[in-house]
Amino acid sequence: TGNENNRHKQGNKDNIGCSDTAHLAGALAARTTLPVIAVPLISDSGLEGVDALLAVIQMPSGVPVAATAIGKTGAKNAAILAVQILALSDDSLDEKLVEFKKIQAKKVIEKDSAIQ
Repeated sequence: TGNENNRHKQGNKDNIGCSDTAHLAGALAARTTLPVIAVPLISDSGLEGVDALLAVIQMPSGVPVAATAIGKTGAKNAAILAVQILALSDDSLDEKLVEFKKIQAKKVIEKDSAIQ
């Protein structure tokens, strides 16, 4: 939309939304030039979020939506992906991201050592 494009020109780099409606990410992606990251949620459908995942990843051509894992893991990965996108133009954020990744790697090594 025109309003969204003005916000982008003014330095707005994010669109954040939350919904238990899987198709909302596609509706948002169709109306913005900004990245859209979707987190498929587990619903009462009995399909453990697979239905939401399929709704997110089956967007038509021209409606790009980045999809993460289902549920809490997906939400964490979506947050990290958003930071990675923002860090492309923010050196301070990039430094924090590099430090975060080092800490994550250290945790993996520690967990591996614990089970060896």
